[in-house]
Amino acid sequence: MRAVERDAALIYAAGFFRSSTVGFAGVVLAIYLSQIGLTATAIGFVIGSGLAGAAVATLLVGVGGDVIGRRRTLIALGVLGAVGYVSLATSARVVTLMPLAFVGMLNGMGRDRGAASALEQAILPETAPPASRTWVLAWYNLVLDGGHAIGALAGAVPTVLARALRIDSLAAHRVTFVLCAFAMAVSVLPYFALRQRLEIPRRSRRTGAADRLKPQSRRVVTRLALLFGLDSIGGGLLNSALIAYWFFRRYGTSESDLAVLLFAARALNAVSHVAAAWIARRIGLINTMVLTHLPSSVFLMLAPAAPTAVIAGALFLAREALVEMDVPTRQSYVMAMVDPAERTFASSVTNVTRSTAWAIGPSLAGVVMQRVALAGPLLIGGALKIAYDLILYWSFRHRRPPEEQFPGER
Repeated sequence: MRAVERDAALIYAAGFFRSSTVGFAGVVLAIYLSQIGLTATAIGFVIGSGLAGAAVATLLVGVGGDVIGRRRTLIALGVLGAVGYVSLATSARVVTLMPLAFVGMLNGMGRDRGAASALEQAILPETAPPASRTWVLAWYNLVLDGGHAIGALAGAVPTVLARALRIDSLAAHRVTFVLCAFAMAVSVLPYFALRQRLEIPRRSRRTGAADRLKPQSRRVVTRLALLFGLDSIGGGLLNSALIAYWFFRRYGTSESDLAVLLFAARALNAVSHVAAAWIARRIGLINTMVLTHLPSSVFLMLAPAAPTAVIAGALFLAREALVEMDVPTRQSYVMAMVDPAERTFASSVTNVTRSTAWAIGPSLAGVVMQRVALAGPLLIGGALKIAYDLILYWSFRHRRPPEEQFPGER
């Protein structure tokens, strides 16, 4: 196996273990927190605290990840992630859970879009030529969503453990969170085998954050970051933990059924990444991002009107078959618009706005669900995402990445 293929495979392996734990948390986290006595508002604050920690970590990765070393940074992030799951197994008080969730970057989104993922997105384009960049990122996201799917299916594990070990539901959940911490510890092992060639040479590092991007790159990345932030506020309102909670409250859907539903959703996400790369090669990255993402929001906004869980689930799955197609295309577009030495910082900036917005979304969603309407986050989140799609297309429809340009445009 060539070095570049080996390095990509190692990153895929690490991402799979990490995303499996995230997929599990997306199914059971909000339900577990409600079982230990937290209100919907408090649940939103705990989930938001974890996402705020992820946002801060992503920002720190952009500022110091290349200086400290990419491998060392990824290992440290994995260890801190394990701390987040241990906190769930050992504490039941909001005042304790919130700071521990922050430090452990506890992710209730059901999707792995944290600091480690941001750094991996900067590394992976260096393992392939430009023409294959979108495909490398598509396979990476397929692996992540494969992990999300397995993790979502594992949402039934606490129920199985409770019956098999004859323990109560809370104890079964805590055992499973310890297993998640172990999986996070395993996820750091592949990083030790990454080649030194993936580190940024010392002479190419810039010490000042303001100098990390050229003026042209800075303009593009700033505009994209603001747009991604708008999209992610909507995404934060629609995180998997709170959607699972909505199904649980609205239709009485059990954890086992939710596990199957979210497993199917993540499986559709995984397949959609490869489909997105295939479509992007034919109609371009920006067109693929918008034309697949916008209809997905419409499907989700129709779900609250569904009279049964089956119809709501079908609309949710239709949304999940499309909503992630913009992920590898978006990542590829950002990496294409900056130089290799700028990629870690560019990835950090665009991801930190997403993480920050995600941190705001759950807290807002919890308040809306408790005080306004249970389905309120689905409608508000969908509307914000549609606005993002329209603005993105209008702003960047004429700015093509190098591989989509004609020779005279380069």
